[in-house]
Amino acid sequence: MGNGWKKAGLIGLGAVLGLLLSLNFSAMAEKEARLPIPFDDLQLFSAVFGRIKSDYVEAVPDDKLIREAINGMVHGLDPHSDFLDADAYRELQVSTQGKFGGLGIEVGVEDGFIKVVSPIEETPAFRAGIKANDLIVKIDDIATRGMALSDAVQKMRGKPGTQIVLTVARKDVDVPLTFTLTREEIVVQSVKAKMLEPGYGYIRVRQFQERTGEDLAKAIKTLYKQGDLTGLVLDVRTDPGGLLPTAVGVSAAFLPKDALVVYTDGRTPDARMRLSANKDNYLRSRGDDYLKDLPPGIKTVPMVVLVDGGTASASEIVAGALQDHKRAVVMGTQTFGKGSVQTILPLGHNTGLKLTTARYYTPNGRSIQAKGIEPDIAVDDGRDSPSRLREANLEHHLEVPAPGSAPADSVGSPKAKSASAQTTARAAPKIDAKPAAKVDAEALPPRFEFGAAEDFQLSQAINQLKGLPVVASSRAVQAEAKPQ
Repeated sequence: MGNGWKKAGLIGLGAVLGLLLSLNFSAMAEKEARLPIPFDDLQLFSAVFGRIKSDYVEAVPDDKLIREAINGMVHGLDPHSDFLDADAYRELQVSTQGKFGGLGIEVGVEDGFIKVVSPIEETPAFRAGIKANDLIVKIDDIATRGMALSDAVQKMRGKPGTQIVLTVARKDVDVPLTFTLTREEIVVQSVKAKMLEPGYGYIRVRQFQERTGEDLAKAIKTLYKQGDLTGLVLDVRTDPGGLLPTAVGVSAAFLPKDALVVYTDGRTPDARMRLSANKDNYLRSRGDDYLKDLPPGIKTVPMVVLVDGGTASASEIVAGALQDHKRAVVMGTQTFGKGSVQTILPLGHNTGLKLTTARYYTPNGRSIQAKGIEPDIAVDDGRDSPSRLREANLEHHLEVPAPGSAPADSVGSPKAKSASAQTTARAAPKIDAKPAAKVDAEALPPRFEFGAAEDFQLSQAINQLKGLPVVASSRAVQAEAKPQ
């Protein structure tokens, strides 16, 4: 038994050493002044590995033990670093490209059921008549009660042209409804825009995907075709973030050329960047500059940026940049506070490592890590619960840098190098989306559509642009409306 345990331990140790080599451990050790491999710790790991292999109640495959060890190692760093297996790696690509085979349904979970939050316009689900608040009780012949949301999404996605049957329960309808749908390629529109009234435009950015910058440019041109703008509202509420170059591009649409948007600081040279309103910093390829022929008025039109507790990461970069350059008034509630950059490091076999590699700073040198962006004008519409989950509540979150520990690299300082999207092409930088938060639905008002007539924060943004009084809380309006 002793020899068998020793042999298993040696196999485990060899597997770990091989894994560390595949992750360029030796190269990183050279960067760290040639520190030795922690052999004692690896021996301990090997001992645990061997005991599990020999004594655990059931046989466990080696690859499972190694992957779980990797997950534990990475998850113990911070909430946003992660090991990406083949499925997670593919899902990450889907989320950044905004394109997939599916039905066009935004879903959530309520009381253990898969609930339709909203069907996306001009998709199979929308055309079939699936509505917000429908409960999906079956996907094909599989009941969804208790099913993980990710599993439900995976089952509804698939190759365009294939069919799927959804059984739906709808309020005020006595019998379940059955929908036979054919999957299509779904393109998620990350930018929506409209003219609220003559001279006042509205642009909503839902997520920072690969084509968000191009879509924003098109939206701006469409608004200006209807006449010059007197005021503009940029809405990034509940925007969980996305790609770093895209955040730079969105900011650059409204800022002077070469204005600093964000800078980052980390341990490696590639993690120390200065990203400005320059095409070299936001174009992901050598294509045409999608911002080159924007209407000149977009650089000076009075703006309000709407934010809330769901505004995170890339959307916080945009809000912080426009705030620091005094280009826009930021209105709403305190943002999520995710001030770190994740880099996707491919590992082969369609797997990758999503690793936090830097903190980012606004142009004036502010770190919003675990703090968030404070709005210039606080306006509460009652949606943000005081107990809402934020970065500062997450286990293992990066600490706020101590005063004076951030690099002296605010506007005008030359310390960090300039970097283009091509410079970091070895591993696409991503400002990771925040984790989903559990919200007490009873404490929140009914869901409403951002940009609709009942959107209280938007109405206050328009008041700000018109020079009219701004009401700080929707509760004050409701109290005033109650009969005495």
